[in-house]
Order: sequence, then C-alpha cells, then structure tokens
Amino acid sequence: MDISDDQSSLLLENPLLQNGVSDELRTGDGSVDAKGKRAVRQNTGNWRACCFIIGAECCEGLAFFGISSNLVTYFTKELHQANVDAAKTVSIWQGTTCLTPLIGAIVADAYLGKYWTIVVSSIIYFIGLCALTLSASITPALGPDKCEGPWCLSSANAFQSATFLCGLYLVALGTGGIKPCVSPFGGDQFDDTDPKERAKKRSFFNWFYFTICIGVFISMTFLAWIQNNVGWSLGFGIPALFMGIAITCFLFGTPFYRFQKPRGSPITRMCQVLVASCRKWNLEVPKDTTALFYETQENNSGMEGGCNKLEHTNSLRFLDKAAVMSDSEIGNSGNSLNLWRLCSVNQVEELKTLICLLPILATGIVYTVDVAQISTMMLEQGMTMDSTIGSLTIPPAALSACGIVVILLVVPMYDRVLVPIVRRFTGNEKGFTELQRIGIGLFISVLSMSAAAVLEMYRLYLSEELGLANKKVSVPLSILWQIPQYVLVGTAQVFTSIGQIEFFYEESPSTMRSLCSALILLTLSLGYYLSSFILTMVTYFSTRGGKVGWLPDNLNEGHLDYFFWFLAALSFLNWLVYMVFAMKFKHKKCAY
Repeated sequence: MDISDDQSSLLLENPLLQNGVSDELRTGDGSVDAKGKRAVRQNTGNWRACCFIIGAECCEGLAFFGISSNLVTYFTKELHQANVDAAKTVSIWQGTTCLTPLIGAIVADAYLGKYWTIVVSSIIYFIGLCALTLSASITPALGPDKCEGPWCLSSANAFQSATFLCGLYLVALGTGGIKPCVSPFGGDQFDDTDPKERAKKRSFFNWFYFTICIGVFISMTFLAWIQNNVGWSLGFGIPALFMGIAITCFLFGTPFYRFQKPRGSPITRMCQVLVASCRKWNLEVPKDTTALFYETQENNSGMEGGCNKLEHTNSLRFLDKAAVMSDSEIGNSGNSLNLWRLCSVNQVEELKTLICLLPILATGIVYTVDVAQISTMMLEQGMTMDSTIGSLTIPPAALSACGIVVILLVVPMYDRVLVPIVRRFTGNEKGFTELQRIGIGLFISVLSMSAAAVLEMYRLYLSEELGLANKKVSVPLSILWQIPQYVLVGTAQVFTSIGQIEFFYEESPSTMRSLCSALILLTLSLGYYLSSFILTMVTYFSTRGGKVGWLPDNLNEGHLDYFFWFLAALSFLNWLVYMVFAMKFKHKKCAY
C-alpha cells in the first residue's frame, strides 16, 4: 500500500499506526489476511474476494449435480445393476453426502479452518471425479463390457464396481468438506463491525445461491444430454474439468481472502458445558450474573473483535451452573482450571444459542419434504398428463427445471427490486428479516402443495368424465398446468433456503458456523428420509382392506390429490409451529 509524505510523518508521530495502516482501516472482527496479519479492509475481503468464492462454487455445483442427477442411469445402463439395486446404491451415496459435512464442519471449526478444509477437500473431490472419468473411459480394464439390447444381463465384476464406487465416495468425502464451509467462508469476507460491509453481506447469500442454481441448471440440461447421447467418459470428464477450474479459481483469490482462525472443537466445547453443569447440579446460580466465570484461555485465542463473545442471557439457567465457581476454584488462575468442571459464560452462551436454533432448524425438515416432491410425486403426476405441444413432446422431468429457472429469475428481482421496496416500509436494511423471509417461504410451500392438489382433483375429474379411471393412460390435460406449482416451489426456495443460510450464519456462534451450515444439510437429508417414510405409511394405510390406495401404479384409480392435501396440511401445521418459535426467538447479543 503506497504511503504519502503526510501519512509517513503521521506514522512517525502516531504509535497506533502499524505497517503504515491505522487500526481504523483494519477489520474489527478478528480476521487476518493470508500473511497472518490483521486484515486491511481496503485490500481484502468484500466482493473482490467473494467473486472467486462464488465462481468456484458455481463450478463445484455443476460438477456435483453433473454426476448426481443422472447417476441411477449410469448404474443401470453402464454397470448393468438392477433398478432396485441401483436406487439403493444411489440413495446410500446421497445420504452419505449429507452426513460427511458434519465431519468437514468439525475439522474446519476445530483444526484446519474453513480455507484449508475447502482446499484439501477440493483436491480429494477432484481425485474422485478423475477416478469416475477413468472408470468410464477405459474398457474393459476398469469399465464393464458393453452390452446392447433391453434384455442385456451382463453386469460389472467386483473390481469394476469397486473402482467406480471408490471414486464416488471420494467425491462424497470431498463434498463433506466443501459444502459446510463455502458459504460461511464467504460471509467471513464482510466485517460485521462495519455497517457498510454488513449491508453488502445481505446480497452475498442471494448471489451465492443463484450461482449454485446456474450450475444445477447446466448439469440438468446440457450435461445430462451429453451423458445420454454422447458418452459417459465425456459426461464425467466435464465435471472433473469444472472441478479443476473451481480449485484454480478459489486458489487465485487467496491474497484477497480474510481468514478466521479455528478456535477448538465446538463439540468438545458443548460437551464441557454439559458435563460441568451436571457436576454442579447442586449449586445455585447467583442472582448477580457478574459473579459467574467470564475469563478463560480463549481470550488469547483470537476471540477479540466482532461478535466472538456473547452476552449472558437468562434462558436455560441450568447450563449457567457450568460457569459457577466453587470454593475450590475461586482464586485459581485461568491456566490451571479444568474446563470440564468450569466453563466461561461465553462458552455456556454458545451452547444456549445452538439449542435455541434447533426448533427453527427442525421446521426445515417438513419444508424439504415439499421440495422433494419435485422429483417424485409431481413427476409422477406429470407422467399422467398430455406432454405434447403441437409436434413437440415435453419430458415430465424437464418441468423440474422450471423451479431452477424461477430461482434464477426471482433472486435478482428479490435483491434489486423487492428488498428496496420493502426496506421503505420496514426500515430494515435487509427488507425482510431472516425469520420473516423463512416464514414467507414456508407459507408459499403450503400454496405449492395446495396447487398440486387442486390440479390433481381436476385431472381425476377429467379421467372420470372421459371414462379413463380404470385405464393406465394419460389424461388429455396439458402438462403445462403444472408450471404454477413448480413456480411456487422455486419461489419458496428463494425465500426459505437462502433465508436459512443467512439466518444460521448470522445467529450461530462464530466458533460453530461451519457446524450450523452442516446441520442445514442434515435437515435436507432428514427431509428426504421423512418423504420416503410418509410415502411408505400412506401406501400401507390407504391399501388396507384390499383397497386400491391413494398411490397405485395407475394414478387414475388413486387419489394423489389426497396425498398433496395431506402434505399441504402438514406444511401448514409446520408453518404454525415455526411462527410460534420465530416470535419467541431471541437474537444473540454480542459483547463487543
């Protein structure tokens, strides 16, 4: 940074200036630059750094969905697995990709930090994609013998399948370190102590989700076509190429990033509070909270600045026992204290904050059930409708891309049009608060299931009127009538999904941001499992007594509308529960 003559003379006179930069020009949230020095606002962070992060995430999203969206087809057509076996294999892998982020989050928060966790995981990810490309390219050494015809019974041998699965699970391991860290790392590029930067961070999460959807859209259209019509070696090679671009893009931004140092395992810190509070179950919490223990070694571990310390709250008072000093502990220095017996108020408040976030987090499970219908029952519904428009035939699965297109259209409108308008009425720089935004999205998801139910009622009415109820044929009702429900689901994602990312970043303790990001992914996994469980239970109870049931193979005989109405009612109940917890939620208070 160039220094003028006036600045040079000021530097000699003012000892508060370090390396020619005053404290006022440095970040106040404890972040450092690539050299380990306190970050300078002008030279680091902000959108200059986030452009590299968003670009890398766009390429990574294309790579991930480029293999996951069409994976069942590869297992059945190329590895010649049975449909059921292929579905099970893919389901297990997808479940694994939602669980590994918990491991990645703990590693990032406790040991490596977000940056190095992303870098190491990206390399593992890239190796896995290269293995997939290699297994699809070299035949017969690593790939199954080619087999033509609908009755092909040739299957891949154990070595061939193991090679492919090895690459696949390397991808799962790699994504576990990327997904929980990328959005929090992007959020770290904005200084919460600077009002201008805090306002800019509002837009980051919108455009972060926007770029992910660009990758998803390309993978669901262009890349899926290449895999089905050109070949799988190129179909897997392109994701590998884009992952390489993602790594290169991310590394190029290193000089501009701001880094938050890891501060120890959040799991260990939470367990210490629980153990210490249980050990002191017989002690009373003093009415004067200043008598609680506030100081530990964490003061020397980069806890200064920003919202790294939390004010004491009166909720969950039992946990305050962990910060009550016994007679034997009074007078001891912080260096000799056993953290499994005595914890700081800040450590206790971190656990309290996480517990208060759990009810809001849990409401995302039912919301995910609604989103899951895009690739399940909405798809089944579309298969029973007229998919021809003149000479053009629209595959029912193609309409699922409508949700992505809606997100790509609505996100810019939300950020550039809706927020400024709402800001005039609410006075909030974000327009809607994060909780309001999530609540609006949850209500829109109720409308999406209701729209699907109304459409199904009309479709069943037509099938009855035309005498098609007992025939497994398409009803002469245009598939384009499904567009409103897909639009509603996409709009709900703009509000709820992005709102969740921003809310849990803002409200989670700074030592647990990667962990909370991983918990969002866990709710996605639980939501898909719940969707499968609901389908199983609905089928079981609706077919008792020899009845056809709500969801038979011939939907013209069933009542898919009942299923959608059930999800609408469940989603409405979930929205009411969310509203109760949202109104009672108390935002974290920072002790700057």
